[in-house]
Amino acid sequence: MRCAGLCIALALLTPRLPAQGARTSESTPDAFEIVRRSVERDWTDFQSRKDYTYQEHYALRDFGKDGRVSGERSETHEILILGDWPYERLIARDDQPLSGKEVQHEQEKLDREATARERESAAGRVHREKERLEERRFIREIPEAFTFHLDGVENVSHEPAWVIDAEPKAGYRPVDPQAKVFTKVRAKVWIEQKTYHWVKMDADALDTLTFGLGLLRVAPGGSLHFEQVRINDEIWLPSEIVARANARLALVKKVRAEIDIRYSDYRKFQADSKIVETGAQ
Repeated sequence: MRCAGLCIALALLTPRLPAQGARTSESTPDAFEIVRRSVERDWTDFQSRKDYTYQEHYALRDFGKDGRVSGERSETHEILILGDWPYERLIARDDQPLSGKEVQHEQEKLDREATARERESAAGRVHREKERLEERRFIREIPEAFTFHLDGVENVSHEPAWVIDAEPKAGYRPVDPQAKVFTKVRAKVWIEQKTYHWVKMDADALDTLTFGLGLLRVAPGGSLHFEQVRINDEIWLPSEIVARANARLALVKKVRAEIDIRYSDYRKFQADSKIVETGAQ
């Protein structure tokens, strides 16, 4: 199940935004400069995340014409690090533990993947990392895609963050095909002052968003909420992602759905490979 078409939209909507704004004081950079600095770094802290395991609960809810939930399905995964790369192991479906047979099947999948990653060549690891960076290349266009306005400072997970409004910039022409989404969304983003991490974001679709060769169309009004939490006073990690949309699949089937992803049970690996419980600060 995991995401299907709507999660493609979610993945494209999640990290983004940039713009211009007036300098507020001698000590505070303007909105454009804040965003530019944040884009210069990998705000996902990908390398540091490899020190943590956690659980991800993914729920997909369908809504009927009356606005009530007409169906819901969910999966819970444990995210492990195998061969210096995340691996998702299914541990529950619809909030119920897996059967003994399913547990065995998941363990066999994990064992096969662990063996494959142990045998992966150095060239293969370099190629995998190159692909990850290429997938995020469109983010570099953020500072030119939006007009920004600094809207104050608020605390997120007890840390001060700049609040920045982002509106699509008139006349912006995307270079990377994935960057086309920037022309059709507006957002408010919270950027933590100390590390320039994007720690919270609310985004709305202003126009129809098209994904998967046009097979998925998300109507205007779709929304995305993304938030992170400070863990162990050393790293920002996701706490929740909620996306809502009216969409049309394969240009025929109308869908009104909500994707709700919650993250929990962050644990850190120590050098001796033991797992240590940590809490949000």
